[in-house]
Amino acid sequence: MNLKEFTEYLVKSIVKEPDMVSVQQFGGEEDATILEIIVHESDMGTVIGRNGKMANAIRVLVQAHAYILGLKNIKINIDSF
Repeated sequence: MNLKEFTEYLVKSIVKEPDMVSVQQFGGEEDATILEIIVHESDMGTVIGRNGKMANAIRVLVQAHAYILGLKNIKINIDSF
């Protein structure tokens, strides 16, 4: 499973409107990979979590999966429609 599919699966499993989840992967500067996670506005609270704990957990899991795939520098942006 590639990084984009893994991230999409992870986010879709925690939101109320999984059809509105979009994950885009871009090659950034200096060998960085940028993941843009876009969710419905009503799901932003769920994805961010209290004090950002859910967003931090998502980042940790995605970075761990990226490490397994051999990717080193991952940046994750979370936004809403």
